[in-house]
Amino acid sequence: MKMWTRTALSAAAMMVAMPAMAQQPAQVSVAIDLNSPGAKIEPAIQGQFAEDLGRGLYDGIWVGPDSKIPNTNGYRSDVMAALDKLHIPVIRWPGGCFADQYDWRDGIGPREKRPVRINYTWGGVTYDNSFGTNEFMDYAERLGADAYVAGNMGSMAPRDMQQWIEYMTAGGKSTLAEERRANGRDKPWTNLKYFGVGNETWGCGGNMTAEHAANEHRRYATFVQRQSEGGPIVRVGSGANVDDYHWTEVFMRDAARTMDALSLHYYTFPGSWEHKGPATGFDKAAWASTLVHALHMDELVTKHSAIMDKYDPDKRVALYVDEWGTWYDQEPGSHPGFLYQQNSLRDAEVAALTLNIFHRHTDRVKLAAIAQMVNVLQAMILTRDDKMLLTPTYHVFDMYVPFQGATPYPATVEGPRYKQGEYDLPMVDVSAAKGADGKLYLSLVNLDPDRAARVTTGLGGTATGRILTGPAIDTHNTFDAPNTIHPVAYAGKNVGGKLVFDLPAKSVAVVAVTQ
Repeated sequence: MKMWTRTALSAAAMMVAMPAMAQQPAQVSVAIDLNSPGAKIEPAIQGQFAEDLGRGLYDGIWVGPDSKIPNTNGYRSDVMAALDKLHIPVIRWPGGCFADQYDWRDGIGPREKRPVRINYTWGGVTYDNSFGTNEFMDYAERLGADAYVAGNMGSMAPRDMQQWIEYMTAGGKSTLAEERRANGRDKPWTNLKYFGVGNETWGCGGNMTAEHAANEHRRYATFVQRQSEGGPIVRVGSGANVDDYHWTEVFMRDAARTMDALSLHYYTFPGSWEHKGPATGFDKAAWASTLVHALHMDELVTKHSAIMDKYDPDKRVALYVDEWGTWYDQEPGSHPGFLYQQNSLRDAEVAALTLNIFHRHTDRVKLAAIAQMVNVLQAMILTRDDKMLLTPTYHVFDMYVPFQGATPYPATVEGPRYKQGEYDLPMVDVSAAKGADGKLYLSLVNLDPDRAARVTTGLGGTATGRILTGPAIDTHNTFDAPNTIHPVAYAGKNVGGKLVFDLPAKSVAVVAVTQ
């Protein structure tokens, strides 16, 4: 496979370089209704997830202050700099399933005195708790992110949850506040905005029935309250797995008054749960299957939202898709249970399509967290020793930063469909929104791996931005070639007063329109 250099290639040059462009592009039209703005796209929709899993925290974020890898007080400097560019709005920690075996007291105090525990959920390996509450809260604060802490409802008492919050947020002279000060943090953290009242209580968080979980939520949520300044904490109920609509029904019926948000978890993969398929080296059927499953997110959000509307017509309770992303078979040779996988152009398409779906449901979807931030599942960043690479998913999140806080508009797309065997998908997906800077932003996704599209809009003016594509459906970066795939400059054309975009096959573009 021919490597792409870091030298910026124009979109036209890319199209010439790709054999699939020889055929005539498909004709696609897009109408954007600028008179029907939706609810704001909350920045938290571009949230991240950092579970104590595999090399997500240790090696990925935290190497310790004595490491030979360049670090800032123990945090990897290269990873921190890369994440800072994404303007991360919120980070969820410490799990995930890990949260329901986690005792927060293990992760405070002098690091050399912290206990070594077994991670029973992920690989049975030991961890030394050197990355704990202070390390996480400081890291989120340094990145300018709100903290979303997942509480242990599976194996600890409500009082433990209450005391953890007091440790993080209390001023004054309480024993826990003084303990925090002794551990190096004088002022309470004010960035603790979200608290998960349990996690996946239908599974690893306790294997509960919906009815029992809702009752437990009410009990635990009673003790989730801030002890100082910073505003109220958003109490997040442990919501449904995929299409368990009964779970949402029960929680909204029985526990809505004691929660501010309800979670939803959904992972995308091309095969079966037992045989998900590889992250690279896949065929076009696996490409199409993965994208079909990614688009299923729209149906899930729509149906769960309809149930929530029945009990909460004022939409006070938000829907948080706080675990989503691709999940493939682990990379050969990697540790079982570490969920380490490569990340290709296919993952970039999944990320763009999913974020576009969230843009269409801003009345209810107020936060999402991709799984996960570093070295786990659909990661932004992969590391190996002192090397680091940015994945195609990272580049999509970077390109989508202007959508944080933007106002979405309905976009109607008309054109041919992409069909691959049993799979039938729209060829082009579009999202439009007016950014906080006043500019109109468009995201344009071509799902067809072989055919270009000429996208004609009803907009005038000019449009410039960036595009992400590659020569193969599994184009990805490696530690030996970390810049194989990256965004390059891209622009629309004004043809007869209308903006037109020549969109290569298998591509994601984001542009700012100047009218």
